[in-house]
Amino acid sequence: MDSKHKQPKTLQEAIVFYSNPDNALAYMVLLRWPNGVVLCPTCGRNDVVFLHNQRKWQCKSVHPKRQFSAKVGTIFEDSPISLEKWVVAVWMLSNCRNGVSSYEIARAIGVTQKSAWFMMHRIRLGLQSKDGGKLGGGPHSKVEVDESFIGGKARNMHQSRRRRMTSYGNKTAVMGMLERGGKVKATVIGKRDGKQMQEIVRDSVAPGTWLMTDEFMGYKGLATDYTHLVINHLDSYVRGNVHTNGLENFWSLLKRGIGGTYVAVEPFHLFRYVDEQAFRFNNRKDDTGRKLDDAERFNIAMSQIVGKRLTLAELTGKTGEEAPF
Repeated sequence: MDSKHKQPKTLQEAIVFYSNPDNALAYMVLLRWPNGVVLCPTCGRNDVVFLHNQRKWQCKSVHPKRQFSAKVGTIFEDSPISLEKWVVAVWMLSNCRNGVSSYEIARAIGVTQKSAWFMMHRIRLGLQSKDGGKLGGGPHSKVEVDESFIGGKARNMHQSRRRRMTSYGNKTAVMGMLERGGKVKATVIGKRDGKQMQEIVRDSVAPGTWLMTDEFMGYKGLATDYTHLVINHLDSYVRGNVHTNGLENFWSLLKRGIGGTYVAVEPFHLFRYVDEQAFRFNNRKDDTGRKLDDAERFNIAMSQIVGKRLTLAELTGKTGEEAPF
């Protein structure tokens, strides 16, 4: 991206700016190769040549992948959809608070709904955060732990299905851990199993942290490694500093996106939607507490797309399926 061009700050500016293929390509090159494209990603030869008409680079060695684009080694790899459409889709998904449907993405960038659906799942893979270490660990650091249930509502089900429902119906359990003033980690666990939940807590939260949970008996035993404080929701939702209201806010955002925007989510894909919401939640502010704007959140999302790949076969659980998008 030419230094005389300022990066767009709004969705409208992003659509106009990245509709220019040169701007989209320049942004990707600056993001991935700040010192310029030098090495061939296949053989490592350091004298690649840029082919202006094709917007690709070519290695002087002869091998099957001697030509490569800025998409190579990213979630965009092998997609015939243009880079300028991909970056706008990333902007929308990383910044729309309640998510964005594949139909809206399809209309906005001019692709089919099926293509937009596949694109969004590839972008969600990019939004998955790397393991940033354990939560808590500081002096008097506080981590809220809670679980929620995602799935269809009984009033929308046929009467025969309602009779077969358990107390939580056919819903899927999701466990979350939120460090006060910090980030959230959320994991799809399927069912409410105390042993599994305690293992997740010990893997994710540093010993000695003040742990806030509800009265669920599955958390019993955590006091050996943590200062375990319990709030009984039958009596109250807040007792002094003891509550899980921060996580309740995250659950509200997650359910609003799934119920209002995506409407129905298969349990097989649920973790992808949880990762999407966790990305937006964790990137509302920086480490100093300053609110991030859409461009900054977009840059964070784009910085995570390298080294990740999702095929249609992996996404659908089917083999031998070709993706013409």
